[in-house]
Amino acid sequence: MRRVSSRQNDTVRSFRALAKEPDSSGARLLLDGAHLVHEALATGLRFEIAAVASSRLDDGTEIRQLAETLERRGVDVVVASDAVFDAMSPVRTPSGIVAIVAREPSSAARICQQTGGLTLATVDVQDPGNLGALVRVAEAGGVTGMLVCTAGRSGAAHPFSWRALRGSMGSALRMPLAGGITASEAVDSLHAAGGRVVAAVPRDGRDPDDVDWSGQIGLVVGGEGPGLDEPLLAACDELVTVPMAPQVESLNVAAAGAILIYAARRQRK
Repeated sequence: MRRVSSRQNDTVRSFRALAKEPDSSGARLLLDGAHLVHEALATGLRFEIAAVASSRLDDGTEIRQLAETLERRGVDVVVASDAVFDAMSPVRTPSGIVAIVAREPSSAARICQQTGGLTLATVDVQDPGNLGALVRVAEAGGVTGMLVCTAGRSGAAHPFSWRALRGSMGSALRMPLAGGITASEAVDSLHAAGGRVVAAVPRDGRDPDDVDWSGQIGLVVGGEGPGLDEPLLAACDELVTVPMAPQVESLNVAAAGAILIYAARRQRK
């Protein structure tokens, strides 16, 4: 394994640049931590490079074993001093291993056109942890693809940021996932592909178990704060509301999304 001893090294700059500005298409991903690196290996993604902290290379450690596995598979693995590794890792308490991997980008059109698919569209989800959790539950619940949309508001989380990737626990490496589309474009694309679109609202929608989730469906959930706007709701075919006790106004978007995805899954099994 070659060694990196300067923060000005081009390898260090590559990691820092991707942490600051995620790849918009999701073609290159920054992974932090042994779990995500293991998931990328299991998924068969191509590794551009991996880096390990020198202090984590004692014999028998998980990081050392993982680094050796990567090297045996032909991955360029570099060893960095702890001070340099701290500059390469985006987290406050570095995990000891980071990697840049290549992922096949998904297009919104291809996701929407999956015959009989269940597509999840998120709109202006601001917290990357919530967005990552939605990707995780989407994969677990049988969603066939996911669109990360905006409705013109600022601050929406990037689906391929390192924080969202960590929140997905590896699901973003496998789930067909696309961003760069507005909420109205997503609804139009789902309709054009012959699907019905169900929008989640905090009140006055149908019970999840009363919705017909069969066939080609798009489920739209709004992010924290104002939720989905009226023009978008008017363009959807049906509204759904998670039943709640009267004193509870709303649920976290990841929790609400999980309930709705599994309501759909019960019918679609």
